[in-house]
Amino acid sequence: MSASPSASSHGSRTGVWLIGARGSVATTVVAGCAAVTAGLHPATGMVTETPDFADAGLPALPSLVFGGHDTVDCPLPKRAEALAAGGVLPHGLPPAVGAELAAADREIRPGGPLPGDTRDDEELIAAFAADITDFARRCGVDRTVVVNVASTEPAPTGGGLPASSLYAAAALRAGCPYVNFTPSTGLHHPALAALAESSGVPYAGRDGKTGQTLLRSVLGPMFAQRALAVRAWSGTNLLGGGDGAALADPAAAAAKNAGKERVLADTLGAPVEGEVHIDDVPALGDWKTAWDHIAFDGFLGARMILQTTWQGCDSSLAAPLVLDLARLVARAQQKGLSGPLGALGFYFKDPVGEGPSSLAEQYGELKRFAGRLRDAEDSGRDGDGEDGGTPGTVGTGGGADERGAGR
Repeated sequence: MSASPSASSHGSRTGVWLIGARGSVATTVVAGCAAVTAGLHPATGMVTETPDFADAGLPALPSLVFGGHDTVDCPLPKRAEALAAGGVLPHGLPPAVGAELAAADREIRPGGPLPGDTRDDEELIAAFAADITDFARRCGVDRTVVVNVASTEPAPTGGGLPASSLYAAAALRAGCPYVNFTPSTGLHHPALAALAESSGVPYAGRDGKTGQTLLRSVLGPMFAQRALAVRAWSGTNLLGGGDGAALADPAAAAAKNAGKERVLADTLGAPVEGEVHIDDVPALGDWKTAWDHIAFDGFLGARMILQTTWQGCDSSLAAPLVLDLARLVARAQQKGLSGPLGALGFYFKDPVGEGPSSLAEQYGELKRFAGRLRDAEDSGRDGDGEDGGTPGTVGTGGGADERGAGR
């Protein structure tokens, strides 16, 4: 199933700068990339390693170099051992990829702002941007993609920029493409709209679609297409680990749930009754359970119920998508694309730019996007029969906080 990297991927290196670089998702990204590169495990879950993305000129996995920001100091090898003990990483994998984990850990710099930090927003942005550009120079990468995989923060209530927006601004100042895999504000802050529009770099987000909402983006169109009237759609999430602790804050949970509810409204055509509840259960660690209860009407008003249960590990679901996005966005910059990458909506609950909301239609957009990324001599291989497109701005949204009506 692995797609061979094109010739354009050889002889270059691509930086992946992770915000939240010592968290569960980031650790799984680094360990997973090393494991797949070494042939220890297949690239399960990586869409970019399937035949539809062959010859798209994406950076090869061995060419990825990792670094990042974090506010904790637990070394990546130690964090990986803890994830293996919890069943998130395979037993024995951390020592097998210990050199790669240690190399990435050496490239992690202190994040912020921490309690007592007296630097203002401008000073923090400048410091973070300098960390990113120093990493690029030191590691000799051709380009660096900044990906936010930190814990969810509450929506801003005033004052200075939230941490996610400071990092996003630093990415743009450093000339780096940016991906927000979290529900946090990032580039959606109004103060960054002009900067995003003038930056000349591609960006994507927000909030990775990994579990419950992935299923909703499939089931929602099913009800709509079969003309079945959904009366209510309620859900519950039980989770532990860092996400559980972060989402115990009602404001952070509200930011997370906004994307889940938006997917339902977009795929069903209107909001429906029901809410999603998130409960922190520390004993679950990095595993979570998501239940959905869907009440709908059938022919002649027959009242029916569909219930779903999703049990999984968010880190394992998210890590291959983060690797996909880093490769796709890096290639987009190489091809001269800029602005919101609406074609990457397949990966997000609340995507930037315009695009469809059903997963099947989003996948079609993603395949067409892969066709645009191919070199000119390969553009005729687009599986949908469309041409490779003209490099330039992707998406029609003007500022980073604009939302396409089609979602």
